[in-house]
Amino acid sequence: MQTDDDTEQVVSTGSLPGWDRVEQLVQDAHARYRDLADGTVADYIPELAAADPAWFGVCVAESGGGLHLAGDAEVPFTIQSISKAFVYALVCEALGHRPVLDRVGVNNTGLPFNSVIAVELNDGHPMNPMVNAGAIATTALLPGGTPAGRWEHLTRGLDAFAGRRLEVDDVVYRSEAATNQRNRAIARLLESYGRIEADPLAVVDLYTRQCALRVTARDLAVMGATLADGGVNPLTGERVVSAQVCRDTLAVLASTGMYERSGEWLFEIGLPAKSGVAGGIVAVAPGKGAIGTFSPPLDPAGNSVRGQRATAHLSRSLGLNVFASSVHVTERAGAGR
Repeated sequence: MQTDDDTEQVVSTGSLPGWDRVEQLVQDAHARYRDLADGTVADYIPELAAADPAWFGVCVAESGGGLHLAGDAEVPFTIQSISKAFVYALVCEALGHRPVLDRVGVNNTGLPFNSVIAVELNDGHPMNPMVNAGAIATTALLPGGTPAGRWEHLTRGLDAFAGRRLEVDDVVYRSEAATNQRNRAIARLLESYGRIEADPLAVVDLYTRQCALRVTARDLAVMGATLADGGVNPLTGERVVSAQVCRDTLAVLASTGMYERSGEWLFEIGLPAKSGVAGGIVAVAPGKGAIGTFSPPLDPAGNSVRGQRATAHLSRSLGLNVFASSVHVTERAGAGR
């Protein structure tokens, strides 16, 4: 679909309630779901299996810089698949809208995140950057020329999104590197279709390391709020990416960020979002801010159970659903005069 209209875009996103109200609602969301016992901690990596199932943190970061924390919002965990969203933004910033769209795509596969069949069914096209094939293809597009140069560009960018230096969890990285044969196969398949020009195994190693970066629910909220604030980190004031890149990234998250559950998530919660197998979720309300949550027990789709419930509660109570609106009675009464 070509949309080359150069009309100036007008943005209208509203605002959050007052400080005290947001603070109260974040605490309420945490209290409401902290004793929920549903879900199972991921166990395919021993380090993930060792996570305390009682951990539960919630943070709302306002686009103006305010932070509202509850529970274990500063307990570190690995970012996992949530990294896909921010690496995609960095690549779009470096290469532009059209080249990344053509190479990676934006459409949902309707198949599991690590599907090999999806690549074959689409003639080697990875379809979108939130499934593993698309994420690997996206990581391969990072500037830098060498694996070390790409890693430097990646970490510098994700540090800027978080507003602080992020470190790799070496134990998780080594465990995942020892068991990522499927991702290596996907990378080789992409290479055979000409979708990856760099060394595919080096790209997979880079992707594995990016997933092992340690963050907190607070970090996720700040990173999401940077996307909500047109690419400017609300705490540091640093411009990380352009407003156009934020729009592109949030559109992709809305349609594919929760994999084959994306439609249901958008229908029920109405926010662009991304989850990770370590228990993190980030959800973004353009112009308003973002929600970061952390709780290790996952549902069968691999999404944090408490995190989903808390995000849904805050989306409703804070008025974040991007599809929600109310009638302006005074304007309606004056229509046609």
